[in-house]
Amino acid sequence: MGSLLIAGSIATDHLMTFQGKFSDSLVVEQLDKLSVSFLVDDLEIRRGGVAPNMCFGLGRLGLQPVLVGAAGEDFADYRSWLERHGVNCDHVRISEAKHTARFVCTTDETHAQFASFYPGAMAEARLIELGPIVAAVGEPDYVLVGADDPDGMLRHTEECRQRGYRFIADPSQQLAFGSGELIRQLVDGAALLFSNEYESHMIEQKSGWSAEEILERVGTQVTTLGADGVRITRKGEEPIVLPAVQGVAAVEPTGVGDAFRAGFLAATAWGLSLERSAQVGCVLAAYVVETVGTQEYSFTGPEFLARLEEAYGADAAAEVAKHLPS
Repeated sequence: MGSLLIAGSIATDHLMTFQGKFSDSLVVEQLDKLSVSFLVDDLEIRRGGVAPNMCFGLGRLGLQPVLVGAAGEDFADYRSWLERHGVNCDHVRISEAKHTARFVCTTDETHAQFASFYPGAMAEARLIELGPIVAAVGEPDYVLVGADDPDGMLRHTEECRQRGYRFIADPSQQLAFGSGELIRQLVDGAALLFSNEYESHMIEQKSGWSAEEILERVGTQVTTLGADGVRITRKGEEPIVLPAVQGVAAVEPTGVGDAFRAGFLAATAWGLSLERSAQVGCVLAAYVVETVGTQEYSFTGPEFLARLEEAYGADAAAEVAKHLPS
């Protein structure tokens, strides 16, 4: 088994709750002079960023993914947490000038939000070269290029093409802001393309490519369908459509897509089929949606296998059992 390089944003989320309505404090005629403050009841600081979320999931399944991204000197505690859960953080670039990217959000009782995103050190992802990382960790099975500084995403994708690394395109949050040219460059030649259903339509719209033309350019397209499961499409093949895990007590959806990707990649690294990979991804995603926070879930090997068997049958559990750490 080769290495798995997971490139993408590294961030922390600062989430606050206001027990009231923002609208009660806003004077419409005076919005051009807006200056208000709100006394909040609580503050949650959560670990986030697409790359650490995926790496955490891979680590939970017994792999040792390599985190590729940029953070600030305030990354020490986060690094320790990830390393305790099997993530190789040796190649994270630490900025000397900027803090780790941060999402700060206050939500009121109507679920209205005031939010800000500070990219910070994320902008330095464009300075990271993959070659020296591969020299240290070995030839990669895959390099996943997730949402990050757009220039960094382009650099990683181009380097994968030049060096012959198989790469996975996962532009997610950058699709809303990226140009058609950026999206075409990030997708073209990918071994795998990950997106949700809305994002898949956005890729078609912005790139100018039809669904068929996208399949001409990528090996496999994996599209998550929320509660309806997942669809896997390949050129000239019948689509594989799998249901999601049933009986999930949904609490918080943030990070579900990252967990699905982690499960899918883990099973792919074990050499399992696309269908089995998607099943492992769906089970891991179910754990995330049932907890608050993207990296707060836990399970034992037997618990995971029991859930996999309940959802997808004894054969699925038996196949995964050979690879899952006890």
